[in-house]
Amino acid sequence: MCKLTAIEEAVAKIPDGASLMIGGFMGVGSPHRLIDELIRQGRRDLTVIANDTARPGVDIGKLIRAGAVKRLVASHIGLNPETQKQMIDGAIEVELVPQGTLAERIRVGGNGLGGVLTATGVGTTVAEGKQTVEIGGRTFLLEMPLRADFALISAWRADYYGNLSYELTARNFNPVMALAADTVMAEAGEIVPVGLIPPDQVETVSVVVDYLVARSN
Repeated sequence: MCKLTAIEEAVAKIPDGASLMIGGFMGVGSPHRLIDELIRQGRRDLTVIANDTARPGVDIGKLIRAGAVKRLVASHIGLNPETQKQMIDGAIEVELVPQGTLAERIRVGGNGLGGVLTATGVGTTVAEGKQTVEIGGRTFLLEMPLRADFALISAWRADYYGNLSYELTARNFNPVMALAADTVMAEAGEIVPVGLIPPDQVETVSVVVDYLVARSN
């Protein structure tokens, strides 16, 4: 059952060395307060699975600057030179994954599937060391599911049960990540009484949300 929790208490449950899925797309739809609290509590050696690392000092870029990330799985780091430098210096292990493949690996991880077949990356360095499958005369890579210890997601609105609704493109990776982690922490822009979110606008159901924290104004 979802628990409304102080942000300090929620983040205290995340140990050093944990793997985290963090929602967002260049900072849009990212759980800003949860990220800030990770830094305040001094977490280290984290594995971060995310679309990108935003920009220097912005959202996930703050974790990069703080030296909190040991391993990164992402589709894009081109707008954060600090991530690039740490990768080149060997301070961070980076696995670059095509964006669609990243989304699908998270999706199948959340749905209990064994992997995803994709033609993206066939014949490139992306395919090195990976199993291939021939179907109908075409070659596909078998990409393995992604899961994490924790998913840190951001919602526009939540109710007190933990049902979540997202705002426009801020939805991005948040819903699929909410299904692909052992523990889900959701940061909500506002928390409203049960019933104020119409059922057809609930995009992440409360049964997968473990902790709910309110975002400050």
